[in-house]
Amino acid sequence: MLRLCGFIVAFILVSLTSFEACADRRVALVIGNSEYRDIPALKNPAKDAEDVSATFRLAGFEVFVAENLTKQEFEGQFRDYLAAVDGADLAVVYYSGHGFQIGGENFLIPIDASLKKAADIEVQAIKLNDVLEQLRSKSKIQVIILDACRNNPFPRNNYWLRDQLVTAGNTGLAQVRSSLNTLIAFATEPGAVAYDGSGDLSPFSSAFSRRALAPNQEIRTVMSAVRRDVVQATNGMQVPWENSSLIDDVVLVRRSNRPSLPPVLEKVVLSGVGPVTLGLPEPVDVDGGAISVSIERPPAMGRLMLDGKDVAVGEPIAGKDLPRLQMDVPKGAATQDEVDMLAYATHDNWGGGSQGILVFRVKSGEGAAGQQIMASLEAEQKQQVLERGIHITGAAEAIENRKLDIPVGVGPVALNLDFPTDDPAVSLKVSGYPATGTLSLPDRTLSPQSSLLAGEVDHLRYEPQIGAGAPVEVGFEIRADSNSSKPATMKLSPTVDACDTAAGEPLDLQGVVPGLLPNEIGAGAVAACEAAVKTYPDVARFRYELGRALLAAGKVAEAKTAIEDAAKKGHVRAVFELGYLNATGTGTPIDRTQANALYKAAADKGDPYGMTSWGRALFNGYGVNRDTAKGLDLLLKAAAMGHTYAMNDLAAIFTEGRNGVPADPARAVAFLQAGVQRQDMYSMNLLGRNYLAGQGIDKDPKTAQALFQQATDLGQPYAPGSLARMYRDGVGVRQDPAEAQRLFELATARGDPSSAYDRAALEMAKGDTADQAVAVRFLAFAVALDLRKEFPDAKKGLAQFGTKPKTAALDALRQELKSKIPSSGSLDTQLVNAARGVWEEANPRRDLF
Repeated sequence: MLRLCGFIVAFILVSLTSFEACADRRVALVIGNSEYRDIPALKNPAKDAEDVSATFRLAGFEVFVAENLTKQEFEGQFRDYLAAVDGADLAVVYYSGHGFQIGGENFLIPIDASLKKAADIEVQAIKLNDVLEQLRSKSKIQVIILDACRNNPFPRNNYWLRDQLVTAGNTGLAQVRSSLNTLIAFATEPGAVAYDGSGDLSPFSSAFSRRALAPNQEIRTVMSAVRRDVVQATNGMQVPWENSSLIDDVVLVRRSNRPSLPPVLEKVVLSGVGPVTLGLPEPVDVDGGAISVSIERPPAMGRLMLDGKDVAVGEPIAGKDLPRLQMDVPKGAATQDEVDMLAYATHDNWGGGSQGILVFRVKSGEGAAGQQIMASLEAEQKQQVLERGIHITGAAEAIENRKLDIPVGVGPVALNLDFPTDDPAVSLKVSGYPATGTLSLPDRTLSPQSSLLAGEVDHLRYEPQIGAGAPVEVGFEIRADSNSSKPATMKLSPTVDACDTAAGEPLDLQGVVPGLLPNEIGAGAVAACEAAVKTYPDVARFRYELGRALLAAGKVAEAKTAIEDAAKKGHVRAVFELGYLNATGTGTPIDRTQANALYKAAADKGDPYGMTSWGRALFNGYGVNRDTAKGLDLLLKAAAMGHTYAMNDLAAIFTEGRNGVPADPARAVAFLQAGVQRQDMYSMNLLGRNYLAGQGIDKDPKTAQALFQQATDLGQPYAPGSLARMYRDGVGVRQDPAEAQRLFELATARGDPSSAYDRAALEMAKGDTADQAVAVRFLAFAVALDLRKEFPDAKKGLAQFGTKPKTAALDALRQELKSKIPSSGSLDTQLVNAARGVWEEANPRRDLF
């Protein structure tokens, strides 16, 4: 079994590595934080973000843009970005806002940061290295650009970093050691200050937006030009700096496509009738630039003219004028059909070019025969104009007011527009690029300036942006020449598949929804996910979500198969889930070593659940040699991603002080408060206990009561017991034994052994009116639910009761059971087995909490 499991882990690791290769995907996250709440606002970052995001769109990137993010908003935006960047060729993060260094670590500052307490940096700021590590695990090349080197605006100067209290630097950001194929660019050199500037944009962002659009320029050349511009704009006060370990060239704006035109055309030209329009189609630059045309080989039998003037060999003419190019063949030049040829070349602004040839047959235009040919040609030309007009109208109708639902997170989706023509003279210019998401063709990503030919339209695709649910409009200008065009607009609505809605996982970095906890997965999830797997067999996420749905439905063996399939296809959270199955013995024997190997594999790919479980194992030495420092670091990284389980683990560590980490209740409270902000019911219960005891925060029973009640309403298993003890003891509330009894029983039903024990004690406190059978019942539940063996007194207390109350309690429990249990063993053993059976029948799924 161990050898087989080891093979599975190795196979999954290979799958994860190979899954990263995804050609030519470039994704940028652009953030501008201006409107700070507790520190001085900045004038330009939000405007910087708008300008830089437009630059990346013009460069053909998928762009996530966000302004004035709080810490929680950053977590959500960054998770959506990571889902989009998974397997990308190039991942870019551009940040403009406040940032500073502490002990050589750089932090980006959300707008709601106050940083008043030593622990605040861990829960309120964003560590740059965490961002970089996530990008490394997702993409081939990483570029981080920081216009964030302002003065430290916070009065406090020391903060917790892992297990040390470290003094913050007053100015600038620290140098970052980049890994292979990474570039990190700073608005100014390490330790120095960058400026907002006097204009609408910072000097750095302004220079970057201007220089980044230079075509076919490698990024290190671009940054050198940016540096020259900023030095000049700031009179040498600010010197941009970058650290690069790139081994591949990074070109932000690619202009390798040649102007598109048909390579060979044919036409009949009459002699002796004056200049004849050749009707050459206007060349199209798919990148949106201007095109010029030059004659490479003129016709031998006549002269070329444009607007009444001769056109010489090599003379540049504008591409838009090419349809008006005429040829004048003198009288008598052709006594019979003769063939001639015109060769011409197109040139774009980026050095690209293409060749075109017109082969024409020269016929005499004299006499009745010539007139007949001319009439035929004129009729043909009129018919061509008519048909082209019909084509343009039909093309507009194929697009105009079309509304399409496009699934999110399944890759680029073909729009299947059923375009009515492939006439090479018809082209489409993107006149209104979608506000979010990406338009593409199989061979290239379109930008707001792009054009495409009629023959390419049937291959047009759209990929919605993860996390952006609003419909978008896409506008086109359909053209046949400079004089005839029609606009057309279509609406694309991102839609989330029913499987994602029914069984998506929280904090899944390859997911597309906020997600549901296991106990929130409904009965219809299995059917929805089976349909998604059938429709999208290559999307590993749906196989994982099918596994979650099957687990919730109690179909453990089928669930394990689906989750293994997802892991082999590269879904990282599925790798964690296999670790959890091994750790809990769900559908497989408990194997802590195998669980840890899978947890580590998920953690290495940046999964916050994997980081939490592997960090917990390392910190405590669960099935592995203890490594407190590494375990603590992983828990902190998971908490920084917004994982409340990690926050609660850290709170426990800092409340008690464990494994050499000193106790610091105030630090624990900071993590619990962060968990409460994210609506974590466990954080609510734990923070309520701190308020009740005055541990790390001022004692406040009313706030404790409110937190316990909120957690109870959300279904937390231990919160009803916490609230019950307040009513039992009259702490902060009026003493109410009946309410305490109700709450203890509610907590027992949710699986809390301590509340079952306290409910038994509450019964015995009634003295002569106590019902011993009731006390026995709840002691049996306390023992049955005490999987960690934390309440030995429950077993001892149960043993002290006589046969009569035990028999009565056992009879009552057996009546509640839907199936019989063996009547073997001691009376106490039978009681505990019956209690466990009653609870498991009421909670048929695996432990969902």
